[in-house]
Amino acid sequence: MPQDISREPTIAVLLPCYNEELTIAEVVRRFRETLPAATIYVYDNNSKDLTALRARAAGAIVVREPRQGKGNVVRRMFADIDADIYLMADGDGTYAPEDAPQLINTLLTERCDMVVGTRRGVNDDAGRAGHAFGNRVFNSLYKWLFGDDFTDIFSGYRVFTRRFVKSFPAVSGGFEIETEMSVHASQLKLPVSEIALDYGRRPEGSSSKLSTFRDGARILWMFAMLMKETQPLRFFGAFSLFFLASSLFLMAPVLVEFAETGLVPRMPTWVLSVGLLLLSMLAAVTGLILDSVSRGRAEQKRIFYLSMPSGRVERRTGDVVQKPERGKASRAA
Repeated sequence: MPQDISREPTIAVLLPCYNEELTIAEVVRRFRETLPAATIYVYDNNSKDLTALRARAAGAIVVREPRQGKGNVVRRMFADIDADIYLMADGDGTYAPEDAPQLINTLLTERCDMVVGTRRGVNDDAGRAGHAFGNRVFNSLYKWLFGDDFTDIFSGYRVFTRRFVKSFPAVSGGFEIETEMSVHASQLKLPVSEIALDYGRRPEGSSSKLSTFRDGARILWMFAMLMKETQPLRFFGAFSLFFLASSLFLMAPVLVEFAETGLVPRMPTWVLSVGLLLLSMLAAVTGLILDSVSRGRAEQKRIFYLSMPSGRVERRTGDVVQKPERGKASRAA
């Protein structure tokens, strides 16, 4: 009688890094102690210090990614590495490697495709008052635009299944990559979960790579682009309503004057109001057409996601069991 073949799932720890020589060796060492069976990858993003050397000395596999930006690094890691479970963290020591088993266990027991380690107390202070305010604003905006699947869309401590990693398009170039991951999961309604974890501080001498205003503007732009791609009717509908309101505001006094006198003395205002009305109609039609296109793309992404082997793992009597792939019979013991 066929039965499941027992084996441990392969785990890849992914650490994108830029100038983290003060912390990376300790982070790698703690991950090796916590997940001794995992393979640890450090992707060096043009560091100007000894990050790569210290990561390699600590036992990590080091790869250089020349395109600057965390999104470029994540896209490269997801394309290069094959594993059953992917765990992504930062190399700055703010995420505790000792929490990794809890994230992985949640992925297995909840049968999720992504588990996010939310940063406990990050909205109280995120190193800077501007970061804390930005976290609150963007998380609230995300809930309004894309749904309430997540409470901390900027957390870099995440664990994924192979199905999620290999179906994720990853088009972002910078720190907005976490936002893109969240929108991808929300759009396809993938099973996700969150765990509140402690969030540490950088050691003395280590500086954050985030810029409150520059990265905030990039994230806001990413929100707009993702809304245009995933919710075009809502996106272009907002422009349509704006143009319509502007047109009626300019058109009303001209129509009143025409009703009273039979003349249209303010012809430029009338022409502008009609032009805005046409723009409103064009935006509405554009939104309707692109909404159908977006729905078709979402269906294709969902079908591609389902075509990937699930790589699901289950815990049975303390062991991790890999389900045999469809069409491949497992050998009897």
